[in-house]
Amino acid sequence: MNQANQKDKKLGLGTTSAFVIANMIGAGVFTSLGFQLLGIHNVIAILLLWIIGGIIALCGSLVYSELGAAMPRSGGEYHYLTQIYHPIVGFLSGWISITVGFAAPVAAACMALGKYSSMTLHCSPQIIAITVLIIITAIHSYSISMGGGFQNIFTAFKVLLIIVFVVCGFLLIPHFQDLSGDFKTFSWKDLLSPGFVVSLFYVSYAFSGWNASAYIASEIKNPQKIIPKSLFFSTLLVTALYFLLNLTFLLTAPVSELKGTLDVGNVSAVHIFGVTGGNIMAMLISILLVSSISSMVFVGPRVSQVMGQDMKVLKFLSGKSKKGTPYVAVIFQSLISLIFILTSSFESTVLYIGFTLNLFTFLAVFGIFVHRAKFKNIERPYLTWGYPVVPIIFLLASTWSLAYLIISKPFESSMGFLTVMAGSIIYFINLYLEKLNILKTKNAL
Repeated sequence: MNQANQKDKKLGLGTTSAFVIANMIGAGVFTSLGFQLLGIHNVIAILLLWIIGGIIALCGSLVYSELGAAMPRSGGEYHYLTQIYHPIVGFLSGWISITVGFAAPVAAACMALGKYSSMTLHCSPQIIAITVLIIITAIHSYSISMGGGFQNIFTAFKVLLIIVFVVCGFLLIPHFQDLSGDFKTFSWKDLLSPGFVVSLFYVSYAFSGWNASAYIASEIKNPQKIIPKSLFFSTLLVTALYFLLNLTFLLTAPVSELKGTLDVGNVSAVHIFGVTGGNIMAMLISILLVSSISSMVFVGPRVSQVMGQDMKVLKFLSGKSKKGTPYVAVIFQSLISLIFILTSSFESTVLYIGFTLNLFTFLAVFGIFVHRAKFKNIERPYLTWGYPVVPIIFLLASTWSLAYLIISKPFESSMGFLTVMAGSIIYFINLYLEKLNILKTKNAL
């Protein structure tokens, strides 16, 4: 009876997919277009940027589907890289998840929410961001089922709002922006420009979260089947929504107004619905971002919790409430998000996220080759479609982006390396503590 109740509390395909979709659709798609227009001057290249970003994310999701089905334990890259390479590689990826992978995107989404809603609420964007973070942290610290239900409702609202926004954009605007000149001047060389490569990081940030269900495998009813389905179909849906949403932005508002603007959704909404309607839509977009924040506050601490179970130095993160929530890890992650909100700009946060996350997703996707060679006889409920071409496409795109960011954005790259180095220090401190504990045990015997 107890086992049945435990199974009922686990997540099905619908809720798991909701977490993946909510992790992906967030601040990135409603904020990054303005920054892309600063480096890319052809609208067609920007639209292709979102298609390419979707293809790269889909390639990654197909590989993670095999890894997740073969190693169905919560933790994502932390668990995969520990098994494939060495515990220190897994630890460093988990360290990045704790410090950057979820906490920083949560902060970025809170910042964007504050920016979108501040005009309507007549309140400081920072205060709004902090308030929302505290409320969502409290919800996910309390109950898994409550958090799952909260997630389903807000994710459904998110998808519906984007569809309504796109449909209204096509139906209510009497005259679209003229893009014919961009068709005439477009060149495939635009895709090799420095601005395109940097913009690909903003798109990667917008798509980050395509691997969300891999982090919560232990919370899923049948992870071997549900993880591949949730990753594949969620990524396809989000790619289509992203393309249509950015097309709507570009058709309904002049590039001069969108360029360099954080709240591009608000600019487009004013042109579609008028000033009052635009303010209402901006408020609705703020509510949409609640789903993204909620999903990352739920998913991220599952990595911290697993690391707390495995590492003595992080044992405090393994604590659970009576309802089974990793409340210590949830609160810890939110405290890091709070620091980002108080100290960082949106743009620097996104570039910092992009470098560090791409580094470890690269290792995880490359790991499919190592895993197949190292564990030849392991059961594989799902095999990567298009292997080996699909993982190679992802790896080439990641290498290109990482190399360019190191050259063009040395500060953000250096901060990423320093974060990894800090994780290495924590790892060796943990080794020392474990050896000390073994010595004490021997002496006691």
